[in-house]
Amino acid sequence: MKDLRVVFMGTPNFAIKPLLALNDICHVVLVVTKEDAYVGRKKVLTPSPVAIIAEKKGIPVFKPHSIKKSYEEIIKYEPDIIITCAYGKIIPKSLIDYPKYGCINIHASLLPKYRGAAPIQWALINGEKTTGVTLMYMDEFMDTGDIIIQDTYEIKDDDNIETLFNKLSEMGCNLLVNNLDGIVTGKIQRIKQDESKATYAPMITRDMEELNFNNNVLDVYNKIRAFSPYPLTKTKINEEEVKIVKAHYTKEKSVVNKLYITKDSLGIGCIDGIIYFDVIKPVGKQEMNIKSYLNGKKNLL
Repeated sequence: MKDLRVVFMGTPNFAIKPLLALNDICHVVLVVTKEDAYVGRKKVLTPSPVAIIAEKKGIPVFKPHSIKKSYEEIIKYEPDIIITCAYGKIIPKSLIDYPKYGCINIHASLLPKYRGAAPIQWALINGEKTTGVTLMYMDEFMDTGDIIIQDTYEIKDDDNIETLFNKLSEMGCNLLVNNLDGIVTGKIQRIKQDESKATYAPMITRDMEELNFNNNVLDVYNKIRAFSPYPLTKTKINEEEVKIVKAHYTKEKSVVNKLYITKDSLGIGCIDGIIYFDVIKPVGKQEMNIKSYLNGKKNLL
């Protein structure tokens, strides 16, 4: 397996574990990732997490602006197989068809459910009880290729986007390592996706961060954990914008949008309960627990 020439394509932290595992058992000849991006309030030009790891490992890194126009640069590395994991761009058919063992993708959902850019976030937003990882052959369309194998995960009530990212990344890494030999030897049976069961997970946008309390309390809670610890949902408390890091809820009779405040707690009414904020981040300030926040807001009590 050490002679297997691999091109790995990925961008966020989710893709780091599979890259490191491949680098241990194969010859990763190239890492393809997104271009450097401006990060933070100071807009510092920063390489992707995958680029940083690849450079530390001495693996060549390619950051094409347009992969459709630059895919021939990748072919020059003569990959036997291409592995993609949260790369973030559509890969042209000419590249998919090049390697003799195909182009394999690690996707963080149980396909055909949640095809697209944000499957983990949407699984949380929609209150799914289970999710998982799919190892699949890529084709020219988005997440429509044949399934190799899947692994299922039972979502816990306290999972958020960070914990779910980490757990599914580990699962994806294990699926890849345990099935790579079968892919190379041709022992893997391809499974067609059932198009009638397909759903989609579009990209998360900034305008989705605002909380709407004219919803069931569980829906509000699920959205908070789908956005925590980044980019965080937000709301206003007496016209002050705050971001919500952690919350819990109770199901009880309540008034929508009403503030429920004691010296130790602050909640907002939803249709069928109250969402209580445990940790918040006022604009321009550090995260703080709700008791510390209320200590500086005596006018709310």
